[in-house]
Amino acid sequence: MKRRYFGTDGIRGQSNVFPMTPDLAMRVGIAAGTIFRRGNHRHRVVIGKDTRLSGYMLENAMVAGFTAAGLDAFILGPIPTPAVAMLTRSLRCDIGVMISASHNPYEDNGIKLFGPDGYKLSDDIEAEIEDLLEKDLNAQLAKSDDIGRAKRVDGVHDRYIEHAKRTLPRDVTLQGLRIAIDCANGAAYKVAPAVLWELGADVVTIGNEPNGTNINLNCGSTSPVALQKKVDEVRADIGIALDGDADRVIIIDENGSIVDGDQLMAVIAESWAESQQLRGNGIVATVMSNLGLERFLDERGMALARTKVGDRYVVEHMRQHNYNVGGEQSGHIVLSDYGTTGDGLVAALQILAAVKRTGRTVSEVCRRFEPVPQLLRNVRISGGKPLEDIQVQKAIADAEAELAKTGRLVIRPSGTEPLIRVMAEGDDRAQIERIVNELIGTISNVRTAA
Repeated sequence: MKRRYFGTDGIRGQSNVFPMTPDLAMRVGIAAGTIFRRGNHRHRVVIGKDTRLSGYMLENAMVAGFTAAGLDAFILGPIPTPAVAMLTRSLRCDIGVMISASHNPYEDNGIKLFGPDGYKLSDDIEAEIEDLLEKDLNAQLAKSDDIGRAKRVDGVHDRYIEHAKRTLPRDVTLQGLRIAIDCANGAAYKVAPAVLWELGADVVTIGNEPNGTNINLNCGSTSPVALQKKVDEVRADIGIALDGDADRVIIIDENGSIVDGDQLMAVIAESWAESQQLRGNGIVATVMSNLGLERFLDERGMALARTKVGDRYVVEHMRQHNYNVGGEQSGHIVLSDYGTTGDGLVAALQILAAVKRTGRTVSEVCRRFEPVPQLLRNVRISGGKPLEDIQVQKAIADAEAELAKTGRLVIRPSGTEPLIRVMAEGDDRAQIERIVNELIGTISNVRTAA
């Protein structure tokens, strides 16, 4: 069934433009509240957000929707996405909400939903919510005596800080490390530096002055140049770049080089395999992860299971097949021993543990394999279905045949933006560039003709 509102990571769009309007946010609250209003207990929802200007508007709208459906709303304020997932479980809530568009600019916003187990909702439940959104919701409203209450909850930052600290092995401290961290002017601007400092590190923080419009602006995991400069300026041992809702991380080594999610998963997998902590004898990643990671794991007797793009699908595969490490090249790292969704800070702590235990530099620890040349380009579309065009399908088939066993080709529509993503990788960089450029040209020509 075609999705009408939900993408690969909740509902997302430009603020105050459908579907990211207060009206729809309120209706999502009513619809989701209706579905999770099970049993005779007092039903509860936790609502967190990042630092976007539109967060105030959507937060109030969702509180109105959930209380109208008869749920009590616990308002958390700016807090990382993994903290919302954790608090949904620890506060025994029926549902959790994170208002965030993750790494997108401030003009966008989104709604991520978690079930009572702290995991993102399945496709089936999202479909139920979508069906309700298309109907008259008046029949779902609570009786006057059953309207929910709303209150702001204090101390939630401290709870997440302690949770994050406990994921670091007891025999490891961060004393002696100078850490530069970029909080992307987002949800982790308070908690992330506090965790690192309390664990003993010398902490230098940037991207910790949110004003509603500067989230992810020339900072954070999608724009690490500022952190690279800061690492060099203060001679830091490591740089940690989070995104707007802190569910992803990119590492900067002491030389200013970027370490992506594939390398981070390789470090954690190898470290956990040595300590016999790794389950599933491998990790779960998406079709976008580099072929070099797959070869690295294979050489060490570990498997790489691939899913479609979206950390939700990674987590689903992890749960079904008993893996405890998974993630995406973009820096979503899911460690199910410690949480139910991607957690950039907790993943960074595992890298820091490996650095401390080995006594080696970050560049030595984190350069686990040589990435295969990989090129990703996007084609913006305004409508139509260019991937169903015969010319495009033939061009894709020809490219796949040419790459054969020496590389991979992944072409997919974005789940969050009106884009077609074209990715190819292989040992011959010139070949990869030619294939991607030719496919981009074919898709663009079809789009223009349409």
